[in-house]
Amino acid sequence: MSEKTLEIKFEEAVKFVNDFTKPLPADLLLKLYAYYKIANKNYNNPGSKTPLINAFKANALIQAQNISRQEAMSSYIELVQSEVKTIK
Repeated sequence: MSEKTLEIKFEEAVKFVNDFTKPLPADLLLKLYAYYKIANKNYNNPGSKTPLINAFKANALIQAQNISRQEAMSSYIELVQSEVKTIK
C-alpha cells in the first residue's frame, strides 16, 4: 500500500472512530490512542486531568513505542476493521 493510500485509509478510520456513538472497551481505546499518537508523531504527555488516566495512556504509548509511523497507521486501521466495526 502506498504512503498516500495508507494516510487516506488512516484518516477514514479516525473519522469512523470519532463518529462512532457506542461505548468502546477501555483497552481498545488505549490501543487506538497509542497508535494515533505515534501515527501523528505527537509524543506530548497525555493531557488528562486525571493522573490514573494519564498513567494508562502513558503505558499504552510505552507498549507501542517501537513501531514506526506506518505500522501505527496500519495497526489503527486493522483495529478499527476487526474490533470497532464489529460492535453493534
